[in-house]
Amino acid sequence: MKKPVKNPREVAEIVAIQALSFIAGEPERLGLFLAESGIGPETLRNAAADPRFLASVLDFVMRDDATVKAFANVSQLHPTNIAAAHQALNDPDWERDVP
Repeated sequence: MKKPVKNPREVAEIVAIQALSFIAGEPERLGLFLAESGIGPETLRNAAADPRFLASVLDFVMRDDATVKAFANVSQLHPTNIAAAHQALNDPDWERDVP
């Protein structure tokens, strides 16, 4: 049985990974994200381990209401939960506990 996640930043990372999967699910959206982020599809998996990259994923989702709503619908998360994850990952005082 998996241990429940209680750390808000861990939850935020999970939400960001779900958002990345959402972005990757639509070629046009993925192309736009890759172009804006400056990374290639071959480095996407490695980049997902970086909390700053995960913050940029949620930055991309949060900048457009339609994208937030679509991701909320697919992930079955309330938009305020997505916004809270976005805020948690963009907190400059946070340091990841795990390397």
